[in-house]
Amino acid sequence: MREQAVRLIPVSATSGSWRKSLFAHIRAHRVAAGGLGLALLGVLALLVQSLFQLATMEVGPGLHYAALGGLAGLVATSLGALPALGVRSVPQMLEDSLLGFAAGMMLAASAFSLLLPGLAAAADILASKSLGAAVVVLGMALGVLLMLGLDEFTPHEHDETGPCGPAPERCDRVWLFVFAIALHNLPEGMAIGVSFSQGNMSVGLPLTTAIALQDIPEGLAVALALRSAGLAPGFAVWVATASGLLEPLGAFLGVGLSSGFALAYPIGLGLAAGAMLFVVSHEVIPHTHRNGHQKPATVGLMIGFALMMVLDTALG
Repeated sequence: MREQAVRLIPVSATSGSWRKSLFAHIRAHRVAAGGLGLALLGVLALLVQSLFQLATMEVGPGLHYAALGGLAGLVATSLGALPALGVRSVPQMLEDSLLGFAAGMMLAASAFSLLLPGLAAAADILASKSLGAAVVVLGMALGVLLMLGLDEFTPHEHDETGPCGPAPERCDRVWLFVFAIALHNLPEGMAIGVSFSQGNMSVGLPLTTAIALQDIPEGLAVALALRSAGLAPGFAVWVATASGLLEPLGAFLGVGLSSGFALAYPIGLGLAAGAMLFVVSHEVIPHTHRNGHQKPATVGLMIGFALMMVLDTALG
């Protein structure tokens, strides 16, 4: 059984040559680059107004709740990764079923804990359901554009398509895994932060519970993937755990996005929902369906969706 670390790929390119690769990638993917730029401008605008607002008023309880919620995601990821210390793999059908369960939780959380509260908040602010829906859709569009751009311009690796992004050959394979994990965990942390930004426990608690629960099988899947790539058990668990740091960081970002002016809250909820839906559709579901276990994965998704719906009713 091979337990040695992955052989590092020597990086001989200069920073200048990497910039050339990046610019070449931008020229080849102009639409994705434009979408990412637009999304980043929107995120920056939300952050600037939020920071100005927070600088002139007392910090509310939402920031503290978001910090605790992000920490819960980190702890859940760590707990999920721990079995990889003694287990190198699990049956593929079980892994696909667990990831399907996680996908169902994320889908339901996006609907019940992000989109529905966002629609209600926007309709109340604008006194119009149609205008409120348009505001939430705007937020969703920003979230999707952000994830599309990050997926296109962050060097990372997919099981199905291999290395992606600009000049992935300049990064060793371990970092490609880590970047892929980061793309997955960031929107979950943002969703936690946005849901708690108004100090509303009925929105934040069900969502955080759902994300923490689905972080457990995700943490295990990440640690096992790293072990299969050749990392030693302890290092694989450490990297999987470290990936969970993106959740508290994302939670603080989410609070920043959705604080400040009133419409920032429903826009932020829509943005987090769009980002999470992108991850589920682009990453999680295709991963669970590539090994011939579509039915168990779909059953797992339905169970996860139903459980989140019950949690949202009980805790909301």
